[in-house]
This record gives sequence, C-alpha cells and structure tokens, in this order.
Amino acid sequence: MDIENDHKNDHKNEPTDKQKPSDELSDAAFKPKTNEELNEKKPSRQNRRQATEEQLNNPLHGVKLAQILERLEEYYGWDYLAERVNIRCFMYNPTMKSCLGFLRKTPWARAQVEEVYLEMLDKG
Repeated sequence: MDIENDHKNDHKNEPTDKQKPSDELSDAAFKPKTNEELNEKKPSRQNRRQATEEQLNNPLHGVKLAQILERLEEYYGWDYLAERVNIRCFMYNPTMKSCLGFLRKTPWARAQVEEVYLEMLDKG
C-alpha cells in the first residue's frame, strides 16, 4: 500500500496545462460597457437627476476642490495664494494634502479659495 500512495503523490507536483479561471479572465480583452448596458443591469441608474440650468452655468459645478487647488497652485503658486487667502497651510510648508484637509473642514477658507479661482477663470 505504501507504493500506491507514493505513486499518487508523485503526480501532485507536475505542472498542468489547464489554466486557472483567474488566468482566463486576465487574458480576455477588456471591453468597457456602454451606458445602455449599465442601465439594463441597474434600472435605478436611469433615474438620476439631470443638472439644472443654474448648475450648468456655475463654473464651479462638477469641479472638485483638488482640481481647483491644483490649477490655482500651477497658475499663481503658493506665495500668491498665501497673500490672497491668509491661512497657515498656504504660508508654511504647503502641501496639497494639508491644504485640502483644511479647506474641506473650513467653509470660509474654501469660499475665499473658490473666489480666487473664479477670478482666475475671468482673467482667462
């Protein structure tokens, strides 16, 4: 009986030609789904509210705070932002992470940054 068990164990270490299911999925070409296909899967997706005319005319609509800050920093730099908006995270060792954290928690500072952004857009 020991010989039979040894013979069975010999086959366990041999490689197999059969692919794992996960390998088959990774080899398949990725095809993004269309909106129609996504709507069929999840009908509640169709019931999303459309943006109002007022929202569409608002230059801040759909723009994330991180995008606003990146554009301002690229256009003006941290020194100018520190002069315009008197907050420590612009003055001392400014980083995107620290500034975003502060602006998300402080509505008055965020409003001032958005005002500077709107002025930048007007200059164009």
